[in-house]
Amino acid sequence: MNVINNKWIGSRTIRPDGADKVTGRASYSADTSMPGMIWGKVLRSPHAHARIVSIDTSRAEAHPGVKAVVTAKDIVEFPLDKSVMLGIQDMRWMSRNVLAREKVLFHGHPVAAVAAMSERIAAEACKLIEVVYEVLPHVIEIEEAIKPDAPILHDFLSFEGKPSNIAGKLEHKLGDVEAGFAKADVVIERHFKTRPVHQGYIEPHSALVSVVDGKAVIWSSSQGQFMVRAMTSLLTGIPQSDIRAIPAEIGGGFGGKTIIYLEPVATILAKKTGRPVKMVMTRDEVMRATGPTSGSMSTVKIGATKDGKIVAAQGTFYLQAGALPGSPIRGAAGCAFAPYDIPNVHSTGFDVVSNRSKVAAYRAPGAPIGAYAAECVLDEVAEALGMDPLELRLKNAARQGTKAAHGPVFPVIGFVDTIEAAIAHPHYKTPLGKLQGRGVASGFWFNAGGESSAQVNITEDGNVAVTTGHPDIGGSRASIANITAELLGIDYKRVSVLIGDTATIGYSNLTGGSRVLFASAMVVTQSTEKVIKTLCERAAKIWKIDPEAVVWEDGEAKPAGENAGKFPALSLVDIAAKASETGGPIGAGVQQNTQGAEGGFATHVCDVEVDPELGIVRVLRYTSFQDVGRAVHPSYVEGQMQGGAAQGIGWALSEEYLYDKNGKVDNASFLDYRMPVCSDLPMLDAVMIEVPNPKHPQGVRGVGEVPLVPPLAAVANAVANALGKRFYSLPMSPPRVLEVLDGA
Repeated sequence: MNVINNKWIGSRTIRPDGADKVTGRASYSADTSMPGMIWGKVLRSPHAHARIVSIDTSRAEAHPGVKAVVTAKDIVEFPLDKSVMLGIQDMRWMSRNVLAREKVLFHGHPVAAVAAMSERIAAEACKLIEVVYEVLPHVIEIEEAIKPDAPILHDFLSFEGKPSNIAGKLEHKLGDVEAGFAKADVVIERHFKTRPVHQGYIEPHSALVSVVDGKAVIWSSSQGQFMVRAMTSLLTGIPQSDIRAIPAEIGGGFGGKTIIYLEPVATILAKKTGRPVKMVMTRDEVMRATGPTSGSMSTVKIGATKDGKIVAAQGTFYLQAGALPGSPIRGAAGCAFAPYDIPNVHSTGFDVVSNRSKVAAYRAPGAPIGAYAAECVLDEVAEALGMDPLELRLKNAARQGTKAAHGPVFPVIGFVDTIEAAIAHPHYKTPLGKLQGRGVASGFWFNAGGESSAQVNITEDGNVAVTTGHPDIGGSRASIANITAELLGIDYKRVSVLIGDTATIGYSNLTGGSRVLFASAMVVTQSTEKVIKTLCERAAKIWKIDPEAVVWEDGEAKPAGENAGKFPALSLVDIAAKASETGGPIGAGVQQNTQGAEGGFATHVCDVEVDPELGIVRVLRYTSFQDVGRAVHPSYVEGQMQGGAAQGIGWALSEEYLYDKNGKVDNASFLDYRMPVCSDLPMLDAVMIEVPNPKHPQGVRGVGEVPLVPPLAAVANAVANALGKRFYSLPMSPPRVLEVLDGA
């Protein structure tokens, strides 16, 4: 496609869901209700670690208004000796996360659930469930969890032949790292820590489930209705063909809604009661019992020659999985050094369980943790060599043909372009004042393709209805409307884009991994091209000429040259009006396991000012430079870049989970869990660099996750530049800043 002459691709069209959302008309999961609906509530563990000796639900079941009670015995149990994978999730752990089985593993772990005539009655009944616990020692932090004498969470876990809280290990090797360090003139090794942070989506988890004649219908807030169907099927034993999962509008997810919590519980309650069951988490429940991302403990060592060539890099990353295995060590170990052409790399990730809620994905899972450590050490290498930090990155930047330690050889990529744009930008040249500092960092995320389905139909009045299978979080509907309108040569307002449920569209993988526009644009493009072929065939029938003598241009069927005959052009409206006479409805669908997603790169520049009396770090200016492939809808791309920067600033400066001595989260509210608000942030500038992905019809490259990879290090490097002192632990909150300043 000629991107230069595009009318809609690259345009800032009005988002199709915008008016409904700002006026309150949009329907979210918690807005859904049904006649005869009752309410479900969850009983949660008061202990961080305890064996469940017994559960007596009789008093709750006898309580007036209670219709059913469920415990882990109602959930399918998966044997511990064999994994049951669904995507990246192991259902052995998912079943124990949804309802505790042998033990409770964190404060807030679901133990039982009640369905009753009202929320109040359900909550009262939860208090009547009698659970006898044998309280066990708990462990919260990584350094404590990996000690030889640490309390062991799971008897079935071992590492190097011994019982352990280390649930897994992943390694990437390239070249000979020891030989590489032997060639280095400068070697810097540092240790880092980060705290768990929550995704912070505004909309809590919720679900409404109806089960009639053994067939379930689920309305819920999720990042993938097919994921909801499959996981619920496995956990409840109801065949997938008997479950219909319907996606509502979603009030944020950032990866935190790529797994399920309430859906299987509500399904079993609905099946037991014969009534629709609705469940909505409180914010306290969200913070205590749904996935934050991992806390971490990392060591990174980088060696370079005196001319600035990096010759070796080594990283060890311990990530918290929470109570059950599954931390994103792939992101930390795979992405930390990926932006650079380094001949010798050894990167290792360790998955560590502890008595916290099970982690869930959070934008580029694991990658911000790896980049934080690697990019901070890179800054120190630049300082030791007397080099500009961006020049060091440019000298070692990955290019087309660079082999990454995690496996691939990079194709056409725009990483160098992001660094060069940052160096040339006025932001990088602006003078700084007293106690002000500037930091830079780069980052990488894999991106993904995967299974997607689409259906494109021409309506009777000559407009277009497109159905895809992915919940829209980052603007996919607006972008798909742009692409479809471009291909058909019509106004984008004539294209409506719908998100199908599991009964109305073919299988589509979940919204995550920066895959949705890449994948959905592919199948929508192919579907639209089929429709265009059909439109030409219908025009040929009307004109009684060969279909090969018809072309589609500017939204109309036209004869392909004078030899085809002289006929007036037929618009979409004209052809739709004669559809019944020429063969019937016009539409086409495509299902495909899409391939060709290429990694994304970004470079960020951050300016800060430190208040030495209060210890407050204020971000003065922030600019993101990112290879976005092709910006199908520039406003949405900029929004992704700005959103990632905002979340990363919070991760760097203020956000963290705090636990008391009993292993209970001490700040489980938006009041006490300190996410940045507008007054904490400057205008966040986004510079889009378009290096189209040659493997995609519109040049799309995933953009949603890369923006969260560099900010932790960019902010940390800026603070170090301002103070001349480095922080090796996040967040750099006022008490920690004052502690470092006072230690001067």
